[in-house]
Amino acid sequence: MYGQARGKGYEVRLVRVSPWDDRTVRGKKSSNRGYGRIAAILMSITLTLSIGISVLYFGLLPAVEKAAPASGGQDMQGASMDTGASADTGASAGTGASAGTGASMGSGNPEGNGSSEASAAETELQTPLIVLDPGHGGEDEGCMRGDILEKELNLEIALRAAARLRDLGFEVRLTREDNDTELTLEERVAAAENAGADIYVSIHQNACEEKESAVKGIETWYCGGTEDSRRLAKLVHGEVLKKTGAKERNLCETGELYVIRETSMPSCLIETGFLSNREEQKLLSDPAYQDKIAAGIAEGVNYYFHPKTMYLTFDDGPSEENTAAVLDILKKHNIKATFFVVGENVRKHPEVARRIVEEGHTIGIHCNRHEYDVIYESVESYLADFEAAYEAVYEITGAEVKLFRFPGGSINAYNAEVYEEIIEEMTNRGFIYFDWNACLEDAGAKTTPEQLIKNARQSTLGRKKIVMLAHDIIYHTTLCLDELIDSFPEYKFEPLTEDVKPIQF
Repeated sequence: MYGQARGKGYEVRLVRVSPWDDRTVRGKKSSNRGYGRIAAILMSITLTLSIGISVLYFGLLPAVEKAAPASGGQDMQGASMDTGASADTGASAGTGASAGTGASMGSGNPEGNGSSEASAAETELQTPLIVLDPGHGGEDEGCMRGDILEKELNLEIALRAAARLRDLGFEVRLTREDNDTELTLEERVAAAENAGADIYVSIHQNACEEKESAVKGIETWYCGGTEDSRRLAKLVHGEVLKKTGAKERNLCETGELYVIRETSMPSCLIETGFLSNREEQKLLSDPAYQDKIAAGIAEGVNYYFHPKTMYLTFDDGPSEENTAAVLDILKKHNIKATFFVVGENVRKHPEVARRIVEEGHTIGIHCNRHEYDVIYESVESYLADFEAAYEAVYEITGAEVKLFRFPGGSINAYNAEVYEEIIEEMTNRGFIYFDWNACLEDAGAKTTPEQLIKNARQSTLGRKKIVMLAHDIIYHTTLCLDELIDSFPEYKFEPLTEDVKPIQF
């Protein structure tokens, strides 16, 4: 903070205290003995003041009681009670004092903060309602091969999925619970709408016209125009494939399937296999395989409501074109990320650096110049490089950075002799460093967008918390970023903050 104030015989200046001011570090390393003396003095002062106030209060109290007229005391008590009543009932729209008293009483006001907090808690605790729709039923048997009827398989899978979803804490309803019930498409949609469903999943089997077709696999459909339905379809599709190991067919967009077109909540329709394929027909009739399909449906729905977390992080920027392209893609997906920047690049492209901050992304320090031999020559050389980058970011964006990432990671071949001292020094100065636990490997040579996505997928290992390393100066990274984001529907994307527990080597 900068500024100054003047008065008679004195001048006051407010200055921004930099983490590079030695006084801040010396303060943290000062002897505990000094703190002990200060604490003892403060305790002594507090005790003396408490005794003095008590003596004064109890000494004056009898005199005040004798001097106060009885009628005055009654008036005061009545006023107090009136104010309390006004605050308690909330009926009076009168004085500010009345409203203030009500606010201070808290639980005495049934319309106060306690009520709104309880309401918010109730909203947060509402259990999502899932409607599962076993396709066909009654005289509508669906596709069949021999004595294997689609309607029966659909219901069996739906019942198993419902049991798993209930175990996960969801409320579940089925559009039909026996094989004799027959519903129109309109009735299926109405069942979900009238129940106030949060999710609708319709379960079906597929068939090819050929009697014994080689066509097999799982396909899932969603209605275009809603990103939520697409995400749900991707999750259900992907998790069923993981559980079953079945052949993947298409994730399909359509506007022709009535039950997913007309439902107002996120919805999808899954074709879990082909009864016209002898191999798949046998699998679909197996209760153990049905259970795998059910588990995949339940897991997909669960990730829809309870996603894992991924922190996209970009090193080495900003660059004029590539970082701008990355920011455009993140904005389109409404995602915030983290940029560990290079001081020299911040000075070269100040508009891009300012855009990172203005659009709500986290900005952190990577280094000032990407020269490992110089940076890691000593603790002092590291601090000098970092300070130059820190000041560049502050001067251009106004951001006072707290997060940083070591060039090459916190432990590497260049800093083996100094990394522990650097970490200690940086921690004393109030900085937090982040490594990573997944990577696009986009800094390597001969990488394609397809390979980068494959690298990212393979390195996540299904973890619940991912810090993903990427580089916003790499052209192929910008080419694959849309698809990369789309490849992780089970994750929500968040920026790193000081409150996030760091991933560190």
